[in-house]
Amino acid sequence: MKRKIDFLVIGSGSAGLIFALKVAAHGKVIILSKSNMEDTATSYAQGGIAAVTYSPDNYEKHIEDTLKAGAGINDKEIVRITITESTERVKELIEWGTHFDKEESGKYALAREGGHSEFRILHHKDNTGFEIQRALSEKVKAHPNIEVFENYFAIDLITQHHFNEVVNRYRKDIRCFGAYAMNEKTGKVETFLAKVTVIATGGLGNIYQTTTNPLFATGDGIAMAYRAKAHLENLEFVQFHPTSLYNPGEKPSFLITEALRGSGAILKTKKGNVFMKKYHELGSLAPRDIVARAIDNEMKLSGDDFVFLDARHISKNEILNHFPTIYAKCLSIGIDITKDMIPVVPAAHYSCGGVNSDKDGRTTIENLYAVGEVARTGLHGANRLASNSL
Repeated sequence: MKRKIDFLVIGSGSAGLIFALKVAAHGKVIILSKSNMEDTATSYAQGGIAAVTYSPDNYEKHIEDTLKAGAGINDKEIVRITITESTERVKELIEWGTHFDKEESGKYALAREGGHSEFRILHHKDNTGFEIQRALSEKVKAHPNIEVFENYFAIDLITQHHFNEVVNRYRKDIRCFGAYAMNEKTGKVETFLAKVTVIATGGLGNIYQTTTNPLFATGDGIAMAYRAKAHLENLEFVQFHPTSLYNPGEKPSFLITEALRGSGAILKTKKGNVFMKKYHELGSLAPRDIVARAIDNEMKLSGDDFVFLDARHISKNEILNHFPTIYAKCLSIGIDITKDMIPVVPAAHYSCGGVNSDKDGRTTIENLYAVGEVARTGLHGANRLASNSL
């Protein structure tokens, strides 16, 4: 079967859905999801979304924090564009129906996470990504110009190669005409021809044994772009989240959000010793790469399989109100985090590299765009700042 549309979006996470909503006024859109449209990495995101909201925070502070976390390898223009537009983009999410937690005064309740110099993380309990996905999915489903094809596995991008032309990475005129995708219910491959194709397929965490990424994060978009001869960059920069729940045999690893450390949880060895101050002045709230390496080093020194995250001093009321998912998950395996320390280990979490794209999302292939985690824009440099993904 062959379909012709204006815009083809491969992936139904926040990046793909936002793109679809933005362009739907200009033509017909089809979104391909290899499972159901809500089954995305966005839905798994716990902590929150970073944006300058109230003083004393400002854009320059957020920019500086992002550059520091990225080891200065970031593209400074992209960082400035993203940070200075972040406040308006969050307002847009709110207008589209996303709910963020508020204080009794009516102001948004802001958290602080590792590497941040100010409180700037908007959140919805400990399932912020799920809330954003909910709002965007409802908006997309209600739009007359957007059609979602669930259980369609994208196989290959269509370029001149499929018309028996020789295509290599040195050609300057490679064009994308859409994609082939397999209908998982019928097993048949169908053709989607589009004026514009967008890869929004997320990350590649499942190339690692231990990852917080959902099972469907297998690097499909990067592989398709590579086969189509698009340029890739910085694939070596895969961020490991410092604190996934140590629960051997479980995959994906359950994420213990950085926001818990932002609320005061402290990393300790199995002997109960605090160790992060040896590695960074911010202690347990140092940037993720530093914390992950520190935990790895402590485990190697001691021979232990994990370290502890101690949240016992945080009030039970705060735990239940702000971290209900983590509380319930840990309780399900016999850990009461109001009384017991949480065993944690680093796990592959986020791809900072990917398909090379510019400030407008354009790749090196004409009519092909990349957005979200699959894209390498230079925003994150060598290491992503906490909550700069959503």
